[in-house]
Parts: sequence; structure tokens; C-alpha cells
Amino acid sequence: MNLPSILVIDDQPNNFDVIEALLSDQDYELYYAASGEDGIANLETYNPDLILLDVMMPGIDGIEVCRQIKAMSEWQAVPIIMVTALSAKSDLANCINAGADDFISKPVNAIELRARVSSMLRIKHQYDNLQTMLKLREDMVKMVVHDLRNPLTIVLFGLDLLKNPDYPKDKQNIKLNQVYSSAQTLQVLIDDLLNMALLESGQIRLNCTKVDLSSLIESAVSNFKAIAGQKNQSLVSQLPEAFCTKVNIDATLYHRVLDNLISNAIKFSPHKSKIIVSLELLNSGDCRIQVIDSGPGVPEQLQQKIFEKYEVGTIMSGVSQIGLGLAFCKMVVEAHGDQICVKSNQPQGAIFEIILTSNEEGFNN
Repeated sequence: MNLPSILVIDDQPNNFDVIEALLSDQDYELYYAASGEDGIANLETYNPDLILLDVMMPGIDGIEVCRQIKAMSEWQAVPIIMVTALSAKSDLANCINAGADDFISKPVNAIELRARVSSMLRIKHQYDNLQTMLKLREDMVKMVVHDLRNPLTIVLFGLDLLKNPDYPKDKQNIKLNQVYSSAQTLQVLIDDLLNMALLESGQIRLNCTKVDLSSLIESAVSNFKAIAGQKNQSLVSQLPEAFCTKVNIDATLYHRVLDNLISNAIKFSPHKSKIIVSLELLNSGDCRIQVIDSGPGVPEQLQQKIFEKYEVGTIMSGVSQIGLGLAFCKMVVEAHGDQICVKSNQPQGAIFEIILTSNEEGFNN
């Protein structure tokens, strides 16, 4: 983790030594510029999170340096604390008008310096986090629009063809299946967006009932048989026959989790490949669900990040992935107190695994 960086601009090296000594027990990276010109010229080199700026300097004074820095779009969000011996209200007003964010009077007091530096760095950190989130949301909106447009285009184009009375009857079922598949893709994406919003806002509550896991898996697999068939994929379930495993879960939300995992497996697996959805009772009493595919797999460096919201990983070229479905899966699974992860499948592919933790109320075998 990078330490917060502070640039001290002051024509007197002794003043920098004082500030460095006062902040020596703090986890900051300090840089020194001996003039306003030097400070401005090396902003990109120092990349400061905060600037301590002396007002009275030869050449360009601190007020003008402040004004110039605040006029630069890439640096205007960096807080500037003016270090000044001036006390006249007009002088302080000039600093504010130039864009200064705070003041420290000379001689510098250690407690005041630490408090003001900490406050400004906290504000800068909050600003950086906000900008990161805004950028993520902006990117996410673009990707959602892209992901919505593609299946919607297929639906509209297919319906337009089916409206044509001269369209060959032997091709109608094929086109209807394409339209249905694309409409289902749209529904999955929209449901993910709505459910993520509800989960994050705390407006969704788990409606847990006793659910037969085998039946739940069979239902999810059945929903995607036709879609897998379009790629000549074999989608099968491997379920225990000796017992009926009932768990206390929200069936609707867990069904959505399975829908997401199976949909991803179909999307990333090649034609004529096999996809397996398995259920196993472990010796610990826990239940394990695995969705096993033969796709390109998930790189090790992405195996944790892939469950983060808006995370977009390069897994297969030409396949869009907005990073909502798996984040939704993680939120639902963890809301139940369960675990989800992804592993490499040998020799090729990925295994998405859910461990449903046993408890007194959870399982009934």
C-alpha cells in the first residue's frame, strides 16, 4: 500500500526540516521543492496527495503558485495548506480566493499541523474513492448498454423476420429459439441489476424455507438445456441418489445463483463441450454444489477479483462480462452464511463451487 505523499514547497530548507521532524512519526512520504517553479514543474514526479505551501517566497509567491495549481484540472483536487506568517484578513482572503483549502500559522505547531494534514488527507482519500466509484459506474453503464443492445437487436431482428409471411417455416423454430435465448439473457441481466440494488440497500430479505437441493438444481439445469443445445453442449446434472438433501435457503435467490453460474458456463464453454452441475454431501455434513465447464478457465490473478462488483476480466475475447452476476452470487451465498469460490478445472475450464454450511436447522437428510 502506497503511503500518502506530501509535497512541501518552501524556499527555506530549514522549514522543510521542521515539518519533516514534526511528521516523522506519521506514515507519510515527504517531498521538497525549493521554489514555486520547481514545485509546479515536478507535480507529476511527486504526485502529491497534499501540498504544504509557503506564502512568502521569491519569484512566484505561494498565492500565485496556489492559483496556478488549482487551474490545472489534473491537480485541482489536491488539497493545499498555506503555511503563512501573515495574519491580516485581506491576506488570508487572497489565499482563499486563490484556491487554498486550509491554513497553518507560523511558527508551526505540531498538534495543529498533524490535525490539519490528517483532515486534508482524509478528504482527499474520500474524493479519490468517490472518483473511482464514479468511473466504475460510468464504465458499468456503458457495458450494460452494450450487453442490453446485443440481445435486444437479436430479438427485434428475429421478430421482424417472423412477421414476414414468406419466411420459411422450417427456419421459424430455430429463429424462435434464438429470440427466446436472447430474451432470457435480457431477463438475467435486468434481474441481476435489480437484485444487486435491493441487496445493497438492505431492502431484500431472505425468505428461507426447506428446499430440496436436488430438485432446485434439476430445475435450473432444465431451464438452460435448450440454450446449451444451440451450441451442441451437453448440460448434465450429477445428483446423489441415496438421500434427499433439504436445506433452509431462499429458493428464489439460490435459483438465480445457479442460473448465473450455468449461464456463464454455457457462455464461456466451446461448442460440443460438456457442462456438469453436481451436488455432493461432504463428510463434514456440508453440501457442495459445483458447476464445471470446459472453457478457458479463470486466471489465478482474477479468481478473487471476479466476484467483485463491476470487475471486468479478460477471460474470452468477444464475450462481454460486466461483473454483476458473480458479485450477485457472492452476496446471496454469503447472506446465507455459505461460501463461493472458483477453481481451475484440469486440463481445461473452471469449477465454480458453493459450500452450504450445515447447521441444526439447515439440512434434513
